[in-house]
Amino acid sequence: MTLYRRLAEVKDDAYREFQAKLVPNIPKETILGVRTPEMRKIAKEVFESAERDAFLNDLPHKYYEENLIHFFVLAMIRDFDECVRRVEAFLPYVDCWPASDQATPKSFRKNHEKLLPYIEKWIASDHVYTARFGLRMLMNEFLDADFKEEYLALAASKQGEDYYLKMMIAWFFATALAKRYDETVPYLEQHRLDEWVHKKAIQKAIESFRVSDAHKEYLKRLR
Repeated sequence: MTLYRRLAEVKDDAYREFQAKLVPNIPKETILGVRTPEMRKIAKEVFESAERDAFLNDLPHKYYEENLIHFFVLAMIRDFDECVRRVEAFLPYVDCWPASDQATPKSFRKNHEKLLPYIEKWIASDHVYTARFGLRMLMNEFLDADFKEEYLALAASKQGEDYYLKMMIAWFFATALAKRYDETVPYLEQHRLDEWVHKKAIQKAIESFRVSDAHKEYLKRLR
């Protein structure tokens, strides 16, 4: 059975309408309407099948769900070098925020030293969703034990007017305020971010359950 037929078996037209509103920048006809748990199940089937490499090499894909499944499959590759090579091959074809946000490769977590140069390269990319993915990896992997203040400067240095890129930068700084408040708050106090990003980062931090009430009250004064 082809991947398309497998997806068609579990598509939901009402969910397709919902998804189309979330990703208005891609053609609606490329969306089938398959829910995430079903896609993860199918991704596992693809990963374990003899057709895995053929699917990963068959770029670009036609359907939105194929792109999501592609990243779900990549996230299961245990060898870092193979995984990052395939991530780099796929990133130029990512055309919407859910495809860049859904999966984090497990192999990245144990290979931070090798991963960081790739993240720096991705963030520098002019391709919006490559840069967004790089920022998300920096947020997911480097705000905890391996944190360095220079990573805040790296995220703050990214410039661009695309909504999805700016939203990712704001999300990064809202998360940094939750995890690394003392090091991050000067970026808001000194207005070192784009004005829109500045306000959105504060908004998201205020909405976060991980930021203390005292910090939220102070952040409100920085809007």
